[in-house]
Amino acid sequence: MRSNRATVRTGVSLAATLPMVAGALVLGIPAAHAAGHPGRDALTGTKPAWATAKADKGATANSAPVNARVYLAGRDAAGLAAYAKAVADPSSPSYGKYLSAEQAQARYGATGAQVSAVSSWLKSAGLKVTSVTPHYIAVSGDVAAAEKAFGTQLHNFAKGAGTYRAPAQAASVPEGLKGAVLTVTGLDNAPHKADHKDQLPPPDAVFRNSGPFSSYYGSNIATTLPSAYGQKIPYAVKGYTGKQLRAAYGAGKYTGKGVRIAITDAYASPTIAFDAASYAKKNGDGGWKTGQLHQSLPAQYTRTTECKAAGWYGEETLDVEAVHAVAPDADVTYVGAASCYDDDLLDSLSRVVDNHLADIVSNSWGDVEASQTPDLAAAYDQVFQFGAVEGIGFYFSSGDNGDEVANTGTKQVDTPANSAWVTAVGGTSLAVGKNDKYLWETGWGTDKATLSADGKSWTGFPGAYTSGAGGGTSKNVPQPYYQKGVVPSALATANSAAGNRVVPDISAIADPNTGFLVGQTQTFPDGSQQYAEYRIGGTSLAAPVIAAVQALAQQAGGGQAIGFANPSIYAKYGSKLYHDVVDQPTGKELAVARVDFVNGIDASGGLAYSVRSLGKDSSLKAVKGYDDVTGVGSPAKGYVDSYRRH
Repeated sequence: MRSNRATVRTGVSLAATLPMVAGALVLGIPAAHAAGHPGRDALTGTKPAWATAKADKGATANSAPVNARVYLAGRDAAGLAAYAKAVADPSSPSYGKYLSAEQAQARYGATGAQVSAVSSWLKSAGLKVTSVTPHYIAVSGDVAAAEKAFGTQLHNFAKGAGTYRAPAQAASVPEGLKGAVLTVTGLDNAPHKADHKDQLPPPDAVFRNSGPFSSYYGSNIATTLPSAYGQKIPYAVKGYTGKQLRAAYGAGKYTGKGVRIAITDAYASPTIAFDAASYAKKNGDGGWKTGQLHQSLPAQYTRTTECKAAGWYGEETLDVEAVHAVAPDADVTYVGAASCYDDDLLDSLSRVVDNHLADIVSNSWGDVEASQTPDLAAAYDQVFQFGAVEGIGFYFSSGDNGDEVANTGTKQVDTPANSAWVTAVGGTSLAVGKNDKYLWETGWGTDKATLSADGKSWTGFPGAYTSGAGGGTSKNVPQPYYQKGVVPSALATANSAAGNRVVPDISAIADPNTGFLVGQTQTFPDGSQQYAEYRIGGTSLAAPVIAAVQALAQQAGGGQAIGFANPSIYAKYGSKLYHDVVDQPTGKELAVARVDFVNGIDASGGLAYSVRSLGKDSSLKAVKGYDDVTGVGSPAKGYVDSYRRH
C-alpha cells in the first residue's frame, strides 16, 4: 500500500445503512447545536480525539497561519447517500441506474447560493478564499480569523513526540448555513498523509532479487538448504507474470477491452511509459496500444522530500504493470496527486469522479485508522458516494502490517480501506503450478528466519513476523448492510455490540515471497539509469489485480459498469465463484526459501538466505468462510463470467 497509510490514512465512514442528515458528517451524525454558542451548529468530529485536556499546551498564537478547506454538503446529502446505496444494490429497482457526473452534481452538488453564502461568511471573518471547487472552498488566514469563523479556540496539543494545533471545541457554523457545510479540515495541523504499500526499499536506488528461483511454485526445491516443517522447501518464484495470474483468477478469454481503469498514487514516474512497454514486451503481455495509457497530473508537486517522491514511482509502476498484465486491453489512466497528504489525494479521487475518468479505481495507499479524523472521513466518503451514483467503484489495499500491533502497538485496521463505501482488498500467498494451474492460496503473513552460520539450520525457526495482509474490525465505522449475515458476529462485534465494518472484502496475491515480477528504470551504483526487473508484493499488488479482474467482469457484463461492488461481491459469497482461502490449504505448514543480494544488486556483497513461512498473519487467521485476512476469498473460475447478463 502506499501509506503506511496503508501505511498512512485514517478515517471513519458512514454506515451504508444510515441515511445522512443534511448538514451532518458522512458519519450519519447530525450537526448538533453548538454548546455555549447560541445561533450556531457544531460540525461533529472536527475536534480530533487526541486533543484532550491533559494534552493541552495552551492557546495557539493569533498570528499563526491557517489553511483550511470547508467541504460543502450539497443540496441533498441524505439523498446522495440513499441513492449511492440503491444504485449499487442488486436487489434494488434502482440498481445500475447511474447518473452522469453532470447529473450527479446537478442533483446532489452544492448550489450557487450555498457556495456564495459560505464564501461570504468566511470572508466576513477575515479569511481569504483561495479556491472554489465543486466539493470545497479553500481558505487561508490566521488563527484569530479561523477562530472567529468557526466559533472555537485553537490550542496546541501534545501528540506522540510532537505538538500540533487543533480545535479545543468542535468547530461550528452559523445557524443560517445549517445543511450547507459538511465539515472543515485543516484546523488541526497534525500530518495527514498516506504511504504506499511497497515491501521493498525505495525503487529510486536499484533493487534486484538473487536466485535461485522457482519458475512456478515448487519447480525448484532447495535440496542443499535445511528442511522446514520436516521437509525440503521450494525456492521462491522469480515473480509471477500476467499469464499465471490470469489463469489463477479465471480470466478466460476476457481482456478488459472497452473498460476504463484509473490508478491513484502520489507524484508520477518519469519513465512509466517506457517501463510499462518494456515489461509487457519482455513478459508476454499484450503490447500497449497508442492512447491506451494516460496520465492526469497536477500543475505542480509539493512536499517531495517529506513524502519521498521517488519511492512512489515504484508504486505507480507496480499498479500500472499489474493492471495491464491481468487486463491487457483495458484503458488505463494514472491520476497523480501533488503530494502524499490527504488533501491532495482527495483532489485526485475527485478528479476521477468529477470527470468520470474511469469506472474502476485502484488505490494502493492508506494509513492506520487511529490517524484518521472524522472530518477527513466525511470528505472521503462524500467522494466515494458521488462515485457510486456515477457507477464508479473504488478498490483500496487493506495494508501490509496485519493487525498493526507490531507496527503501532494497537490492534487496528487501515483507512480509507475501512470506509463502508469502498472495496477493501486483502492479501494472499499464491501457488501457481506447472502449466499455470492454480494450486492453492493462504492468507498472507510471513515469519522469517535466517540461515545459521554453519548452514545446517534456520536460526530461531520459524523466526519473527515481518508483514502480512491488513485486516480486522473497525473501531469507527458501523457495520454496512452488505456484511450482515456473512461476516461472523464475533468479528463484527469485536469493538461494539452494535457491530462494525470488518476488513477486507475480497483478496488476491500480495505475499512478496510468491509475488509479481515488475520492471522499472532504477538508479545503479554508477549513477546510470537502467531498466531492471524484480519481484514485489504487498496489498499494493492485490488492489490493482482485483481492479483488473473487475475490468474483466465488466467486459463480461457487456460493458455495463459494476460501480460500487461490495453488495454484488457479498451476494456471491459461499459459492464456487471464490477460492475459500485458508492458512494451511494442504493440511501442512508451508514455507519457501529465499536468497537475496545483501547489497540489493549483485553477489559482490554476499548472499542472504532465509526461510519464509506462509500463512502467519500476526493475530489474524484465514479460516473457512469469511475471515479478516482474505474477506470472502479470491476470485475463482466462474467469477468473471458471473457478471454476464443473461
